[in-house]
Amino acid sequence: MDVREFVKPKMNPNIPQISPGDTVKVSLKTREGDKERLQHFQGLVIKMRKGVDGGSFTVRRVSYGIGVERTFPFQSPSVQNVEVLRHGQVRRAKLYYMRRLSVKQARLKERREKAIEQAMPQEEEAQTSE
Repeated sequence: MDVREFVKPKMNPNIPQISPGDTVKVSLKTREGDKERLQHFQGLVIKMRKGVDGGSFTVRRVSYGIGVERTFPFQSPSVQNVEVLRHGQVRRAKLYYMRRLSVKQARLKERREKAIEQAMPQEEEAQTSE
């Protein structure tokens, strides 16, 4: 018997395509008493887990010298928005080694593929106008 027979996971449409190494800003709906507000958690995606329940991703940041990790389910309705700030260049699926690095050593190079694609049409236009 499989879980997928009973429950069909609904993915949150507010979560874009992310991968390990990306720096993201997650907006969560937080309830305090009778008030609701958005709380932001910005950090590095160190782990992504995919499974029959929809999966989850883990974001790590360093706050006041202490590493804080938080796991968000992909199908959670409390996740309002996920904004990708940077695409990091990594060669691993799970970035657990970032836990033992200092903040300065934990910087990642940025993947440049999107910036290159956007710059290419501008260069072609400049060459044709000459």
